[in-house]
Amino acid sequence: MLFKVLLVFLGAGAGGLARWGVQEACARQFGKHFPWGTLAVNVVGCLLVGFLAGMFATTWNVREEYRLGIIVGFLGGFTTFSAFGRETFALAAGQQAGWALGNIVLNVAVGLLAVWAGAWLAGRLGPA
Repeated sequence: MLFKVLLVFLGAGAGGLARWGVQEACARQFGKHFPWGTLAVNVVGCLLVGFLAGMFATTWNVREEYRLGIIVGFLGGFTTFSAFGRETFALAAGQQAGWALGNIVLNVAVGLLAVWAGAWLAGRLGPA
């Protein structure tokens, strides 16, 4: 169990550093008028989680702790959007389109509402 925790921890740190690197590179290349770096890591993360989950399930015999370190750790640190994409895909592939759509709407709408609520709360509790 401790080894799994360590691999997730290390993977998350590496994923976070990779995310920061991609965002910085995109900001230098394309400017800061649009969050190109966030879009890049989200799309790449979704591509990687779909590919890796598929390969781990069918072709590559990789131990569970390494799968956790890569998917939960690295990709989780790189982007949590990859988990959202994979879970929504799994719902849709399992003939649960309503749940998939609900997951999309809830994550986007409630996530944005939570950002607004957090900013509002910070404005109320922060310095006047």
